[in-house]
Amino acid sequence: MARLLFFDSHTHLNDEQFADDIAAVWERARNGGVTRALVLGFSLETSLRAVELAGRLEGLYAAVGIHPHSAEAADAAAMRRIDDLAAEPRVVAIGETGLDFSRGTERQVVQEAAFGAHLDLAVARDLPVIVHVRDAFDATLAVLQDYPGRGVIHCYTGDAAQLAGFLRLDLYISFAGVITYPSGSQAGEALKIMPGDRLLIETDSPHLAPQSRRGKRNEPVNLVETATRAAELRGIDLDDLAATTDRNAARLFGLDADQ
Repeated sequence: MARLLFFDSHTHLNDEQFADDIAAVWERARNGGVTRALVLGFSLETSLRAVELAGRLEGLYAAVGIHPHSAEAADAAAMRRIDDLAAEPRVVAIGETGLDFSRGTERQVVQEAAFGAHLDLAVARDLPVIVHVRDAFDATLAVLQDYPGRGVIHCYTGDAAQLAGFLRLDLYISFAGVITYPSGSQAGEALKIMPGDRLLIETDSPHLAPQSRRGKRNEPVNLVETATRAAELRGIDLDDLAATTDRNAARLFGLDADQ
């Protein structure tokens, strides 16, 4: 039987939690079947780190951007630096960007401005955008209505009705360890009705470890647990889930398929 190969579509291996053992973390992942991963920038500094890691460790790719929690930092000078980084050969996406109103809507205007700047850059560079959405589904849909490019809604936690809105925009949808939680049934129900050609999986490491590792640092190797649950929810074999999500990620990011 062929070895299953997984693509972790959203990681933060550039987070300081991995500063001391990144090589060992990635070796564990590859030994466990997670052979490729996208490392997301969430600030200018971490975007630089994502590019560095992607250039050094086989199977890693980078996305560059500034997280909505730091939207004030996405000024013109910073976005010029992000644009410069986007020209690097291992950069395959822009982000993570988006809207997050979990701390209130007082910063909505500045978040939407930063989000728009990232979308403009994604179009200019012909790269997909990685979208963070938290407590802001309607506002995010409104911003994306006229976006002509491609992208992914990462760590989907919405319901089936909200899912339909994003699917109408031809976006990919990525599911994380939330689907393994007792409280993750809403995302699980959305996963069941996902079109197979738009489905991705992720760890969002070091965050959102799957249920068996909950409360501990998450790593890309744990993607297999999330994938196993995703296959169960969809009623398919794990090898089919692995092949589908690897193929989808490769298509979205302009890479060759491993499968």
